[in-house]
Amino acid sequence: MKFRSKRYAASKNIAIKKSEFELNEGVSVLKAFEKPKFDETVDIVMKLGVDPKRADQLVRGSVSLPKGIGKELRVIVFTTDEKAELALKAGAIAVGDDDLIEKVEGGWSDFDVAISTPDMMRKVGKLGKTLGPQGKMPSPKSGTVTDDVYNVTKEFKEGKIEFRCDAVVIFMLP
Repeated sequence: MKFRSKRYAASKNIAIKKSEFELNEGVSVLKAFEKPKFDETVDIVMKLGVDPKRADQLVRGSVSLPKGIGKELRVIVFTTDEKAELALKAGAIAVGDDDLIEKVEGGWSDFDVAISTPDMMRKVGKLGKTLGPQGKMPSPKSGTVTDDVYNVTKEFKEGKIEFRCDAVVIFMLP
């Protein structure tokens, strides 16, 4: 015998006649469900109608969410001694130059976002094979290569997220 959850049983009371909703409708349907005992996530799928092979139609950017993403991101900063103090003050968990690069090369990846100053990118570039597949490599397009390490570190700690569409035009959020 199959066991159905209380939430599944409660969903039978909510009249859902279609599977596609406008944004406001979808939010109201989600709010009608009983609150679970865990933190939920919601996936939103949007049909953009863009061709990802054309450079002028790529959708990419970043946005600071007003209440964050529900967890505090762990940020590291590749910089020299001058800006290291500012990055630590903004909330970075690790700051350094060659020593931090060696630590990451050694397999340490207990962080969510890596930020670098432009002068360090020559050295950080060799971490591309390690950080690239994880989506943590600093990049000027994503705003993680900057001289303003204090403000950028603070933004990412407060809930700034990046978004982009992939090869099959699906929005990817962290």
